[in-house]
Amino acid sequence: MAKLTLEIVTPEGRAYSDQVDMVVLPASEGEMGVLPMHAPVMTQICPGELVVSKGGERLYLAVGAGFVEITQTHVNVLTDMALEEKAIDEAAAEAAVKRAEEALKAHEFGSEEAASVQVSLAKSLAQLRVKRRRHG
Repeated sequence: MAKLTLEIVTPEGRAYSDQVDMVVLPASEGEMGVLPMHAPVMTQICPGELVVSKGGERLYLAVGAGFVEITQTHVNVLTDMALEEKAIDEAAAEAAVKRAEEALKAHEFGSEEAASVQVSLAKSLAQLRVKRRRHG
């Protein structure tokens, strides 16, 4: 069966690189599944859950905002965050969610500041979703 080369790069470096069967991305238009021989696409991704399928196994990563370039054989993700479940600190993510929610409730923000807090909140919620996936 054909494979895709998945590369995920963050400002810290390469977060993931492997041959995979399928990738599901949190694209700006909604969840997007990518299989080998996909039509070429370049789009934005939103903070959320990226799912990698390989050999009958699934790997879940919390990703931040960024871009994805898709070809028939490659998926290249450029994002500001990519964390596997084992790298996520659940307590820290919960604290970040609380701080962001309180900031949104307590203050009136200019649009840029509010957008920044909302992105932080979305990234923290994505981390919690990935971390808690196994715990049901």
